Parts: sequence; C-alpha cells; structure tokens
Amino acid sequence: MSLEIEKIRPLIRRALREDIGKGDITSNLTVSSKARALGIIMAKEEGILAGLQVAIATFQTIDKTLILQPQSSDGTKIGYGDVVLSIQGKALSILKGERVALNFLQRLSGIATFTAKFVTIIEGTKAKILDTRKTTPGLRLLEKAAVRTGGGENHRFGLDDMILIKSNHIEIAGGISETVKKIKSADTGQLFIEIETKNLSEVQEALQAGVDCLMLDNMSVEMIKEAVKMVQNVTLEGIKKPFLEASGKINLENIRAIAETGVDYISIGMLTHSAPALDFSLRLKQLGN
Repeated sequence: MSLEIEKIRPLIRRALREDIGKGDITSNLTVSSKARALGIIMAKEEGILAGLQVAIATFQTIDKTLILQPQSSDGTKIGYGDVVLSIQGKALSILKGERVALNFLQRLSGIATFTAKFVTIIEGTKAKILDTRKTTPGLRLLEKAAVRTGGGENHRFGLDDMILIKSNHIEIAGGISETVKKIKSADTGQLFIEIETKNLSEVQEALQAGVDCLMLDNMSVEMIKEAVKMVQNVTLEGIKKPFLEASGKINLENIRAIAETGVDYISIGMLTHSAPALDFSLRLKQLGN
C-alpha cells in the first residue's frame, strides 16, 4: 500500500482531533505522565494487511519519541494472533493513538481482504477488478490504495480524471450519439472516453459513436456475452474496438461467470462501500513508572 504520508497527514490530524477532543479524560486520570509501555497490535482474524503506514504515521503524529517497529508489511497475508506492529514509549501517547490507528487498520485491511477475494475468484480470466467512486468521503485516497493492495486496480479518482458519460448525462444531453458528438467537438485534450450502456441497443449506438470503453451496466450474463460478441464483430471503418467494463449488482457469487464472458474490466462499488472490517486489537504492557 504505497502512499505519500504527508498527503494524508491532515486527514490523520482531523481523525485524532475527532477522537481526542479536549483530552483523553480516562487515561489522564488513571495513567501517570511518566508511565512507559510496550504496545502490541495484533490481528484477530485472517486477511490481507493494509494501512500499516497510516497506523505508524498516526502514532508518530501524536508523539515523535515513540519507537515503532513494524512486524509485517502491507499486502501480507496475516492470521489470528499475528503481530503487525509494536510501539514503545509513553503510555499516554500510545493510548491517545490507539483507536484511530486501529480504525485505519481495520477499515483498510478489510477493503484489501475483500478485494483479494474477488481477484482470486476470477484468476485465469483476462478481467481485472476495478473500484469505483463509492468511497467514504475524505478517505478515497486511502481506500483506493487498499484496493490496490488487495490486487485490484483503480478506476478514476475523481470527476477530472477522464470522461465517463453516465445515463444522466445522456438524458440531459439528448442521447448517446449527441452526447459523444458534443464531447468530440470540444477540445478535451484527448481524454479517455467511457460511456454507460444499459441494453444492447445502446451498445450498438455507442459502438457507432466511437468511444474508448463501454460500461455494461446492470446487464445479465447472457446480455454481456452478446455485447462481447458485438464488439468482437465490429467492422465499421475508423471505429476501434473499445474495452468492455461490466458493472452493477456484482458479488462473490456471480463474478466468475461475468469474468468468463470476456470483458476486460469489472467494477465493484462494494469493494469500498461494503467491505467488512478486519479485526485488530492493541495490548499494553507496563515498562516503568
């Protein structure tokens, strides 16, 4: 999970302010400011580790004197009881960072683990797993990094990445052909153009309009197979064969069948909006007063 930590430092600070508020009342009343401790973060279930850099940065943001020793690395398969990070230093500092660090770990490791399940199921096909923009507000950079850690790939990060014509654009702009015409007549800087289609009639119209990728939205497996055939049989002069992306109502049960249709990509919103968290815990051992 490769990240430029300084880009997410403001996010970490906001998360710490949210959690700590005016101060850790319980710890301040029960733990000596001089107390030192050894903290061990361990996994409580099997999965793919992601977010370790963020957890480390969380503790460093609180107290630069803490000694942090990673015992694993992002992308590693972990099991119950595996230690991923040890922290040594002021007990109060460790307690302040505990929940935020664990929240990042459990959320991001959950996404990486969930993504890896989809990736494993479609092994042997040419399809690649993509995420979407259905991310937690403010956490997109982290959540998309977790998808990559799990073996998936990133779709666009934002509205300024590429041209993706959705059904609402088509409705307002006056149809598929007219929408694509408007885009091609403008100076777009040769941006990649993708268009959403909901049936085979729209697939045919989009093929004739000429785009880089067709999104096959909420189509049945049989309909996707027909769309793949239509693209393979494209013979129109000057029209290139676009990539195909399946999207909508995709889960662990049906993804293999979709991948076997011959699509290039499968985008899955639930990678980030519905991934179950991976459980971690932190245990402290007093080192001195």
